[in-house]
Amino acid sequence: MPVLNRIAEFQPEIAAWRRDLHAHPELLFDVHRTAGIVAEKLRAFGCDEVVTGLGRTGVVGIINGRGNSSNRTIGLRADMDALSITEKTGAAYASTVDGKMHACGHDGHTAMLLGAAKYLAETRNFDGRVAVIFQPAEEGGGGGRVMIEDGLIDRFAITEVYGMHNWPGMPVGQFGIRTGGIMAATDRFYIDIEGRGGHAARPQQTIDPIIVAAQMVTALQTIVSRNLDPLESAVLSVTMIEAGEADNVISRTAKITGTVRTLDSGVQDFIEQRLVEMVPQFADSFGARASIRYVRGYPVTVNAPEQTAFAADVAREIVGADRVDDDTVPSMGGEDFSFMLNERPGAYIFIGNGDSTELHTDTYDFNDDAIPVGVSYWARLAERALPIR
Repeated sequence: MPVLNRIAEFQPEIAAWRRDLHAHPELLFDVHRTAGIVAEKLRAFGCDEVVTGLGRTGVVGIINGRGNSSNRTIGLRADMDALSITEKTGAAYASTVDGKMHACGHDGHTAMLLGAAKYLAETRNFDGRVAVIFQPAEEGGGGGRVMIEDGLIDRFAITEVYGMHNWPGMPVGQFGIRTGGIMAATDRFYIDIEGRGGHAARPQQTIDPIIVAAQMVTALQTIVSRNLDPLESAVLSVTMIEAGEADNVISRTAKITGTVRTLDSGVQDFIEQRLVEMVPQFADSFGARASIRYVRGYPVTVNAPEQTAFAADVAREIVGADRVDDDTVPSMGGEDFSFMLNERPGAYIFIGNGDSTELHTDTYDFNDDAIPVGVSYWARLAERALPIR
């Protein structure tokens, strides 16, 4: 089954919605304009229920199918927020807000799910309920977690939940998915080192925290390269070192900040434990002291086997078997859809964005040619997950 004809017909309309959202980006939970447009359209489509303010600024639309024998509710989720980046695409619909842009394609995600909501509310060719979920604050705010804490799953009795993200470099009309970890857990660590400061001309009278920090950066890399099973995946990156205020003074303190990315919760636990053990002992070997604060961010985005196989099969219906990679390479980027997948089984899929620049860059733009493919996927997934008996 190719792209649905009815969806192809209103592709220009969906693209216009997307470009309007692109021109008016909003950050984190402050997506009031976007959420207002989403709610207005869902009501105009004839959704049976439209709930606003869930998770502060999230929106949920409920669409009842024509059949009434199923008590299942399938959740389809899109994110709405933009990034703090100054756009340099030169597009006619470029951001009108200084320092903010849709550099991750959430404008496209929102528009595609709106298109699916329009189609599903019009056809209702399914038995059960579809919940279209529009989430704020994916870009670091944990909006998915906040929506869950506000009752998303239980209030709408969601039984399965699905997400989708555009993927630069993957041709338009292709999908990528895999069972298990597809997006990484995103943790952070903050190390404080205390030595003994002094004059830079008399280093022998000091305990130089910069030397400790420099050696520690190298030592930390051995956690992945020498402590972790080579068949496991992890990234430990030091991203900031802060120390000193003058060129003739050896500082008393230094700070190291970094991130840990993992695709398995066991590996995540192991790296945290090794950091907590290693940091103070390593500093002590120099006569310094060090403490570490390890902060867990988004969990691993874990696709359930049954729902992943189902989602891949739906994608094959839309674009053909040869254009769906069901063992795609996972990403070490993070995604707070992981919170929803921790509550209910489901699957997260990548959709090709073509030869665009990378996500989170000032020249990135969502590819409108992907719209009919993505909307058709959402619509067919709902119809197949909730077939009329």
